[in-house]
Amino acid sequence: MADLVVGMAKSVVEGALTKAQAAIEEEAKLRQSAQRNLVYITGEFQMMQSFLKIADSDHLENAVGRTWVRQIRDLAYDVEDCIEFVVHLDKKNSLWLRLIQPVSWFLRPCVNLGPLRLDEAVDELDRLKARVEDVSSRNTRYCLIGDSGSKSTTTTTTTTTTEKQEPTASSRPPTAFNRLFEAAFKTTQKGRQWDLTQLLTKEDQDLGVISIWGTGTGTGGGEGLGLASIAWNAYVDKETCEKFACRAWVKLMHPFDPLMFVRSLTAQFHATSYKEERGKFVGGVRVLMKMEAAQGGDSLKDFEQLVMKNRFLVVLEDLSTMADWDAIRRFFPNMTNGSCIILSTQQFEVASLSVGHPYQVQHLNQLSADHSVYAFFTKVSTLGDFEERQDLTSICGGLPKVIVEVAGSFAKKPDRWKDALSTNNKFMPELENHGEFENLKGLFDWMNSYFRNCRDSLKPCILYLPIFPRNYLIRRRRLVRRWIAEGYSKDSHEESAEMNGEKQFCDLLNLSIVQQPSALGLGETRMVICQVNGFFREYIVSRQMEENLVFELRGSCALTTQRTGRHLVISKCWDRDQTVFESIDFSRLRSLTVFGKWKSFFVSEDMKLLRVLDLEGASNVEYNDVKKMVKLMCRLKFLSLRGCNEICHLPSSIGGLRQLQTLDVRHTSIVTLPRNITKLQNLQYIRAGTTTTAKTVPQPSNRSGVRRPDGVVAPRGIGKLTALHTLGVVNVSASATKAFLEDIKKLTHLRKLGVSGINKSNSSKFVLAITALVRLESLSVWLEDKNQDCLDGIKLSLPVGSLRSLKLHGLGDRLPKWREQLTMLTKMDLEIVKLTEDHVSPHSGLLTPEGKKKPTKDVIKFLSELPNLFILRLRVKELQNDELNVSIITNDLEEDSFKKMKIFEIVFSSSSSSKVTFGEKTMKKLEQLTVDFCSGSSFFGLKNLRELKELLLKGSSCDEALKADLLAKLENHPKEKKPVVKMEEPLRPDESTVQGGHKFCC
Repeated sequence: MADLVVGMAKSVVEGALTKAQAAIEEEAKLRQSAQRNLVYITGEFQMMQSFLKIADSDHLENAVGRTWVRQIRDLAYDVEDCIEFVVHLDKKNSLWLRLIQPVSWFLRPCVNLGPLRLDEAVDELDRLKARVEDVSSRNTRYCLIGDSGSKSTTTTTTTTTTEKQEPTASSRPPTAFNRLFEAAFKTTQKGRQWDLTQLLTKEDQDLGVISIWGTGTGTGGGEGLGLASIAWNAYVDKETCEKFACRAWVKLMHPFDPLMFVRSLTAQFHATSYKEERGKFVGGVRVLMKMEAAQGGDSLKDFEQLVMKNRFLVVLEDLSTMADWDAIRRFFPNMTNGSCIILSTQQFEVASLSVGHPYQVQHLNQLSADHSVYAFFTKVSTLGDFEERQDLTSICGGLPKVIVEVAGSFAKKPDRWKDALSTNNKFMPELENHGEFENLKGLFDWMNSYFRNCRDSLKPCILYLPIFPRNYLIRRRRLVRRWIAEGYSKDSHEESAEMNGEKQFCDLLNLSIVQQPSALGLGETRMVICQVNGFFREYIVSRQMEENLVFELRGSCALTTQRTGRHLVISKCWDRDQTVFESIDFSRLRSLTVFGKWKSFFVSEDMKLLRVLDLEGASNVEYNDVKKMVKLMCRLKFLSLRGCNEICHLPSSIGGLRQLQTLDVRHTSIVTLPRNITKLQNLQYIRAGTTTTAKTVPQPSNRSGVRRPDGVVAPRGIGKLTALHTLGVVNVSASATKAFLEDIKKLTHLRKLGVSGINKSNSSKFVLAITALVRLESLSVWLEDKNQDCLDGIKLSLPVGSLRSLKLHGLGDRLPKWREQLTMLTKMDLEIVKLTEDHVSPHSGLLTPEGKKKPTKDVIKFLSELPNLFILRLRVKELQNDELNVSIITNDLEEDSFKKMKIFEIVFSSSSSSKVTFGEKTMKKLEQLTVDFCSGSSFFGLKNLRELKELLLKGSSCDEALKADLLAKLENHPKEKKPVVKMEEPLRPDESTVQGGHKFCC
C-alpha cells in the first residue's frame, strides 16, 4: 500500500507547488521577504516532487523512508493552507487596517485590532521555510534518496515487467470481478483441488445442490466441455452409482418444457433403478417395457413416487437463468434422504444464487492457465441473524472465497468476528495477520498490484472514499464536488476541475472500486448514485488509518489525545460524548462529515482550516449552529446542509466565505437566499429549494404522482457570480423577475438550471433570457398552476444539441415546439395533465370507420422521434379512457420507436385502473420499467420488450395480485433470463428524500 501513500504525497505536493507558483505572481499582496520564501519553498518542492515521481516500494521498505514521505505530505498540506490564506485575503480590509495601524494605540481601548492577518501569514511563511529546510536536510542525514536518480532506469524496467505480468488498470475493468475472484484462489490452485465425487458421496440428509462454474476467456465451447467432463466423471463414478438409486442427466433446452423434462427424468430414473435392482446390464427394450407399463397409469404420479421414495442424483447441464432454476426446483421435494442436484452453468450469478446463502466454494480443476472450474454448495450457517450474513457478504465485497474463509472462521469464533464486523478497521487486520487466512495471500498481492497501476491523481480520491459508511449510497455530484474542494480534482489547461472530477469518477467505476447499485446499463448517461465495493473499502481503511488521513467517531470512544487527522467522520452510532470530542486536535482538519444527530459542540474554534463541511441528512441543525459555522470556518469551500429541514434561512455573514465553491441547501426550509451571497465570486454550485406533493391532485400513493418545487427567492445581483455552472431551484415569479432574468443572461457558464414559478407573464422573457446560456446542458422548468399552456408558441433558441436533460412539469396536453433543440436529449422528465385520444390504444375500440389503426400524434409521437432519448419519466394526471399505447402507428403500420430507450417510468395520478400496451417495434432496448398507478391496472405486449431486465412496482402498484399477474405474463418473455418483478420497499423513518427512485441516505 506504499504506492497509495506516495501517490497521496505526490498529489498534495503538486497542489502546494501550484499554489506557491501562483502566489509568487501576486506581488501586490506579499512582502519581498515572503516572496523570497515562496521562491525557496517552490524550488524545494520541485525537487521533492521529482523524488516522489521515481519513488517506489524499494525506497519505502524501511520506516525512515515512509516517515520522510509523510513529512513531505504534511508539510505540503501546511504550505498550501498558508498560501491559500494569503491569496484570499480581503485586499480592502487589509489596506484599511494597515492605514490605521499607526494610531491603533488610540483605538485599542474600544477596538482590539490584533496583528494584521497579512503579517501573520508572512510570519507563518518564515516558519514554513525553516521546516522545509529541516525536511530537506534529513535526506542528507539519513541517506533517504541515495542514488534514486540512477535507479530510475531499473525502476522503469521493473514497472514494465510488472505491467506485462499484470494487465494495466485500463485493461482490467471488463473482468475486474473475475480477476478479483481468481486472485482469491491463487494459492489454493496449487495442489488443493477437490474432487466432485467427494462432495457427492459425503453424508448429508438434506437435498443437496451443487453448482459448477468455470472462469476464463475460453471460446469455442471449451468452458462448457470442461464443465461437462468434470460432472460426467463424477456421475459415472462407482461410489456415486452405489449411493444414488436413481440418476438422470438432462441437457436443458430453451424454452424450458416442463413435461418433456419430467418424461426424460422418469425414463432415466427407471433405467438406473432397474439396473441396480438386477445388478447387471439391462437393455433399452426392458426399460421401455417398464416405462410403457408405468404410462398405463399416470406418468406424473410415477415420477412423483420415484423422487419421493428413492435417493436420486440429477445433473442439469447448461443452466443459464435463475428463472429456469426456479421452475425446475419445484419438481424436487426435500425428502431428507441425501438426494442431490448438480447444475453446470457459465453464469457466476446463477452458480452463487442457486445454492442459497451462505455457500461454500471449492476449486475443482485447472483446465488451462486462464480457465478454472469451481464448485458452489450450501454451507451450514452458524452465523446469527440475516443482517449479520448480509454484513458479512457486503464487507467481503461479494467475493465467494473471502466469504467462505471468513464464514468458516466465524463459526469457530463468532464473538471475535462480530466485533470485527462492527468495529472500524478491525476486519482487514484479522484477515492479514492470522495464519488461518494464508489462502488469501494471493488476493492481497494482486490488490497491491492493482493499486500500484492506478494513476497518481486517482490515489487521493481512493483514500477519500471510506469517509462514507459501508453500503452507503453516494450521490455522484456530492463526491465530485467534495473532491474539487479538497483539491483532488483540479483545473488543467484543457479542462475544468469539474470535468476532471467526472473523469476520475468514471475511472474508479471502471476499476470496480465504486459500483453501480443497479445492474442496469447506463449507456451515455451519468450515474446518479454509487457504492464503494465493501472489500476495497475495508482494505483502504486499514491503510489510511496508518497515515492519519481519516478518523471516525463511532460507538463509545475512549478518551485519548492520539485522535488526529485531516478528515473527521461522525457516525450515526457515536454516543456524542462532548469530552471525547473536545480532546481531539482540529488544527489540521480539512473536512467534517456528520451522519445522524447534530450537536452544537461539533463547531470548534480550532477548525480554521476546514474546507468541507458536509451535514447532508443530519438532524437537529439549527440557525444558530449555521451562524457559528460561518463565523469560525471562513475557509470553507464546500457547505452542504441538504435535508436539514429545521433551517429556515442563512445568515448574512455567509458573504464572508470568500472561498466557497459549493452551497447545497436543497430540501431545507430556506425560502430566500441572502443578499450577501452575491459576494462569493468563487461560487460554482448552488442547489436550493425543496419538492412537495401537490395537494390538489389525487395521489395513488404518498410518494409519487405530481410534485411541486418550492423554489427559493434569488437576490438581485446574482449575475455577478459568473463562475456558476449549477443553479436551482429559483422561483422566478417570487424573485424580482426582471432583475433575475437580466442576471441570468450574465451567467454564461451555466450548465444546469432549475426554475419554478413560470407563468404567462414571464414565460417569453424567461425563454429569451436563457438563449444566452450557450453551455446549458440540463434545464428543469415548473409551471405555475393554471398556466399549463404558457410555453405554447414560444421558440427556444439554444445551440442545437446542447441540451442533454429536460424536465417540464405542469404542462397541459401538449409540448412546446422545441424539437430542433432536443436532438441530443438523453433524459426527459415530463409531467402533463392529459394525454388525448390520439394516444390511446387501437384495441380500445376507437378505430377509424375503415377499421384502420388510429395514427399516433403529438406527445408520444414527439417523444418517440427524439433520436437519443435514453431515460423517460412520464407523469400523467388524466389519461383518456385510462389507456396508453406507446407504439407509433403511421398508415396503419407500426414504426420502430424509442430506439435507444433503456429506462421508462410511468406515473398515473388517476384513481381508476389503467391499461398500457407496448407494440412489437417499440422500446426494443428497454431494460427497466417502473410503474406507479392504481391496482387493477394491466399490461399488454411485455414480451415485445426483448431486453427488459426489471419491472419495478411503486406506490399503489405494490400489489401482490398485480405482481403475480406480471410474473405469469413474463413467463412467455423470449429472453432466456426472465425479467424480475420487484416492489419498492417502503421508506424507513430515518431515510431521507428519494430522487429518481434512488435513496441517497445512510
